[in-house]
Amino acid sequence: MSLETIKASFQASIDAKQALINDAARLEELLKVAKVASSTIKVGKKIMLCGNGGSAADSQHIAAEFIGRFEKDRKSMAAIALTTDTSALTAIGNDYGYEEVFSRQVEGLGLSGDLLIGISTSGNSKNIIKALEVAKKRGILTVALVGDKPNGSMQAIADYVLAAPCTNTARIQECHILMMHTLCQLVESESV
Repeated sequence: MSLETIKASFQASIDAKQALINDAARLEELLKVAKVASSTIKVGKKIMLCGNGGSAADSQHIAAEFIGRFEKDRKSMAAIALTTDTSALTAIGNDYGYEEVFSRQVEGLGLSGDLLIGISTSGNSKNIIKALEVAKKRGILTVALVGDKPNGSMQAIADYVLAAPCTNTARIQECHILMMHTLCQLVESESV
């Protein structure tokens, strides 16, 4: 344990974000997603989010930012984290298997014109892949929030891909929350 370890961790986080800010294509994709999310809210549709582990927590965090507020007082925006209903998660997991915990919710709650954001550092979470597939069949636009792993299955399915420019899980998650906070800021600025 040392100050050098702390500094190295901080520097790795800074480097990942610096790579993100220097990548015009990634920033353009985030801007496209913000426009889609803003349009989704403006026409009375909702944003659904899902992920596992830390990405489940990020889903809940970002849904709360839309429902409550990010930086400005404004009307609530329709958003739901598909990670929060323990009765649905456990019933679906028990009856259909863990791979179905999000897809069944998308099937039951999702409507054409909604937006689904699936978060996975690997880009290969089977339950999120299934949710993206169901969403596409229902006319729901999809976003894959992933790490920089080109063979991830989510990237091939999603309409939009927001990829953190790194492969370390912690750094990916740090970039994800930065991108999602920026998304909230952009959407909120369009709503006031």
